[in-house]
Amino acid sequence: MKTKNKLKLLACQIEIPAMITTSERDAHLAVSTAKVREAIADSPVDIVVLPELSSIEYSRETFDNLAELAEPLDGPSYQSWSKIAKECNVHIVYSFARRDEKSTHICIAVVDPQGELVGYYDKIHLAQYGAAMEKEYFQRGNQLFTFTVKGFKISPIICYDIRIPELCRTLTIDHGVDMILHCAAFYRDESFYAWHDFAIARAIENQIFFLSLNRAGENYGNSLFCYPWMDENELPVSFPDTAEKLMKIEIDHTMVGAVRKKYTFLGDRLPTYDIPLLAR
Repeated sequence: MKTKNKLKLLACQIEIPAMITTSERDAHLAVSTAKVREAIADSPVDIVVLPELSSIEYSRETFDNLAELAEPLDGPSYQSWSKIAKECNVHIVYSFARRDEKSTHICIAVVDPQGELVGYYDKIHLAQYGAAMEKEYFQRGNQLFTFTVKGFKISPIICYDIRIPELCRTLTIDHGVDMILHCAAFYRDESFYAWHDFAIARAIENQIFFLSLNRAGENYGNSLFCYPWMDENELPVSFPDTAEKLMKIEIDHTMVGAVRKKYTFLGDRLPTYDIPLLAR
């Protein structure tokens, strides 16, 4: 039974194999959808979330084959996840390389329990350091996206987006989101260990639920789910270091209001910080 004010999500830290062909991509989609179907068969959830580029591997070898692997909005990824969403009566948030007439994007799309496309978000901050080489293959997006499930206003962001605090602040203050789904492909390079600090900060400073979901694998893992307030008594939910884990988490919408009432720093913000500066 789905309870009012509460939302159940399935966060899928899954492995994604190397691939350079559409047949390998489609085989991976079949495996991934089967895992999700099995995970929620006896325990329904409201929303399923997958990591960044959940349809393809994150690698130069794969990106060199984007001419074959990238898809339109209604391509194989949509067809696969739409079917599962309808079959299991659930929202699904998935990610793929989206191509339109002009460009290729790292995209998150959402389908509803009727299997219909709710909307999509193209990554607006492209990473080009460490293991990332996105500016060589993708173009940045130019729109934000929110959707609502059981009264929770939700927005997806992607990987490097977390490092730019203005994005999450805008989604919270200007668009009233209660939860951000941060879908990532964080490789264990020199920037990996700063990632959790960003996730915790984004959750607490904006007083929102914040899922920071990585893929599984030897060089990935360590996903994190954060609450609107965390301390020594209220810790984030940690995922395995490298192993696959399809984690079920239940959250209560009333927590957002309660935290904001107790800790009033969002309400104590000035209308603007364009104020005089005394410099010496």
